[in-house]
Amino acid sequence: MTSDTHDEVRFPIQRECPYAIPPVYTRLRDEEPVSQVVLPDGRKAWLVTRYDDVRAVMSNPNLSSDRRNKDFPVVVAGQNAALAKHAPFMIILDGAEHAAARRPVISEFSVRRVAAMKPRIQEIVDGFIDDMLLLPQPVDLNQAFSLPVPSLVVSEILGMPYEGHEYFMELADVLLRRTTDEQGRIAISVKLRNYMDKLIEEKLDNPGDDLLSRQIELQLRDDGEIDRPQLASLALLVLLAGHETTANMINLGVYTALSNPAMLSEIKSSPKKIASFVDEMLRFYTIPDFGAHRLATADVQVGDVLVMKGEAVIASTFSANRDPAAFENPENININRDTRHHVAFGYGPHQCLGQNLGRLELQIVFETIFRRIPSLELAVDESQLSFKSDALVYGLYELPVRW
Repeated sequence: MTSDTHDEVRFPIQRECPYAIPPVYTRLRDEEPVSQVVLPDGRKAWLVTRYDDVRAVMSNPNLSSDRRNKDFPVVVAGQNAALAKHAPFMIILDGAEHAAARRPVISEFSVRRVAAMKPRIQEIVDGFIDDMLLLPQPVDLNQAFSLPVPSLVVSEILGMPYEGHEYFMELADVLLRRTTDEQGRIAISVKLRNYMDKLIEEKLDNPGDDLLSRQIELQLRDDGEIDRPQLASLALLVLLAGHETTANMINLGVYTALSNPAMLSEIKSSPKKIASFVDEMLRFYTIPDFGAHRLATADVQVGDVLVMKGEAVIASTFSANRDPAAFENPENININRDTRHHVAFGYGPHQCLGQNLGRLELQIVFETIFRRIPSLELAVDESQLSFKSDALVYGLYELPVRW
């Protein structure tokens, strides 16, 4: 539970409404933009809620992302313990170590390479819409479309057989719930890493035109051998980041458009507004709920507070994206403004590598589904929808629709 008193705020702060930001964020942003909160293990951390301060935190080299440090803030049971048992994800590395891990894969998500994927992504989206239109109504958009589209896209990027996507999705669903305990999280992490290691073994014998094969080739050329644990971490990170987030944004975007007929009509009449609709959805929902976690490796000034070495900092991207100092009337959805400076993809050295791909996928999805199924509508009252208030990535568990 979250305390909205001036005495104590417990973090994580749970969303109670799909549209409104929890009032405690607004109060803290106005009154105490860098304030102490209590984490699930009883320790305290500094919560940063203003846009400018959040960006400053995410770009400060003296605020570490390394979850291998025993003092790193724990906001989800077992998350750090699960990570500690394997080669680290790129996103938890700092400085030169992070740059070295990121450099070989930057070109995989460049604007040019992602643009070249557009025809295939369009083909995938059309194919799943074709299949969905044959199903008896109502249809759960989540299962029929929102989950399989990014799953197939990212499977092809990695060169992973799509036949295994259901196994992965089931494990990922449990892994990304806040309620999963430490042992459960570790066990699932081991299964996913083993799955990726088998895929690497297959790529060694039968390389293809995919990200994983190219990374293997690069490592063999530069080092004469491959780092299998590191490659497994990279593949799993791409799969988790490129699948769950996009699926949830598809659901939330469709839900929002269908709930706002005037906005949907505007999108249909002016498809060029799809791009701004996508960025406004990313800003408005900011679905990775916990923001950026950091540990101070030196004394750092954050806003009006001097954060001491060894103290934890949580930069709330959700609060930052609702900051009226950065976005006019931020509690309203406005597809006629430029919101590309939002921090839904992070900021600084750890800004999401896949943001070009994420934007393109969502633009193709929304343009296609609203064009091809103009009579699409919600099949249940909004009060019957189940939102992911217990998950690490916000979204919908189901989205029943008809046409």
